Amino acid sequence: MGKYWNEEIECMAHEDMKKLQSERLVKQVKHVWDNVPYYKKLMEEKGVTPDDIHGIEDLHKLPFLSKADLREAYPYGLLAKPLSECVRIHSTSGTTGKRVVAFYTQHDIDLWENCCARAIVAAGGTKDDVCHVAYGYGLFTGGAGLNGGSHKVGCLTLPMSSGNTERQIQFMQDLGSTILCCTPSYAAYIGETVKEMGIKPEELTLKAGIFGAEPWTEEMRHEIEKLLGIKAYDIYGLTETSGPGVAFECEAQSGMHINEDNFIAEIIDPDTGEVLPEGSKGELVFTSITKEAFPLLRYRTRDICILTREKCSCGRTLVKMCKPMGRSDDMLIIKGVNVFPSQIESVLLKISKASPNYQIVVDRVNNSDTFEIRVELNDDMFSDTVKSIEDLEKKISNDIHNILGIKAKIRLVEPKSIPRSEGKAVRVIDKRKLV
Repeated sequence: MGKYWNEEIECMAHEDMKKLQSERLVKQVKHVWDNVPYYKKLMEEKGVTPDDIHGIEDLHKLPFLSKADLREAYPYGLLAKPLSECVRIHSTSGTTGKRVVAFYTQHDIDLWENCCARAIVAAGGTKDDVCHVAYGYGLFTGGAGLNGGSHKVGCLTLPMSSGNTERQIQFMQDLGSTILCCTPSYAAYIGETVKEMGIKPEELTLKAGIFGAEPWTEEMRHEIEKLLGIKAYDIYGLTETSGPGVAFECEAQSGMHINEDNFIAEIIDPDTGEVLPEGSKGELVFTSITKEAFPLLRYRTRDICILTREKCSCGRTLVKMCKPMGRSDDMLIIKGVNVFPSQIESVLLKISKASPNYQIVVDRVNNSDTFEIRVELNDDMFSDTVKSIEDLEKKISNDIHNILGIKAKIRLVEPKSIPRSEGKAVRVIDKRKLV
């Protein structure tokens, strides 16, 4: 195996890629029109039929899909294949109890795993490597995607999942792990634990890491590389479009190549929806042109970034996206989990003793996200006993954990102590410094 998983695709001339994308888009629009009444209705409302779509130059005519559509159509409203042909689901954490569920046929899983295989090969992976997958498994896409990609490449795959860090390190040493796949914050934590255990980076056999699912800075990259003695590669994906592997970094580490044979990327003005010219900063939109079960057309990611076709030293011609530079909505990514303030609010509104006035404080300490929720007590509760207040903190903490799947530190504060601006509380304080 060379430096590419699929050289014909990864190094395809731009005009040939556009032709391939156009053929696949036309076919996909017809597939969606025939099988997804929800999207057909959106097309009809916009006055568009499959006959109007002749190639990627007509993509702008199609209506957008957003996370709100996915919630409204939950669970089966955007399904384009019979359930009997679907073999798996993955899901995000739910806002106000409604999750986003994505469906996969075996064909979809094969395509997704091929995308992840490209990422592993771009990071220097071959069948002789030991791929240590410490992303979470289960409904989260990280573990399953890199696990499948590793199998495709032929690596010895360690399906570790996250947690139990000393055991992770023991397996790394005993089995000679060479590629680590996990969130960047967990990679940093592993690195710090290695240092605390008195193990030098050169005593490990790691050479590369593939890290994604949460924002991370160049400073964090360099810190991880130093702690573990590796080269750290970025990977991007969304549960809605498949999972990790939508885009991946190569040895140039100057942006992530998008797998354009499977996904058409656009940059739009987040306010007007207008498609912006190449090189513009705006909201990233993806169209899945090969997925069978859950084929989203013009899905608004809410991630702000820039696309570039500048020639890459690795030889790949696939368009590159920069690291997401922020969001066009109020979503936070904490420890790899999507968190909306409305999720917190929905929990607090069900608890009579707590006020719905709250503040989310996110920070990054020792390369790991911290997550605190400050909640105002109502006037009656403020005079209660310490034990009742501790019980309430515990209840809120458990309820938040049940909704999000991650723990938050709950701090109950006195009434009217959270600052308001023009009558509205400042809901989020994100102290993480992102480039």
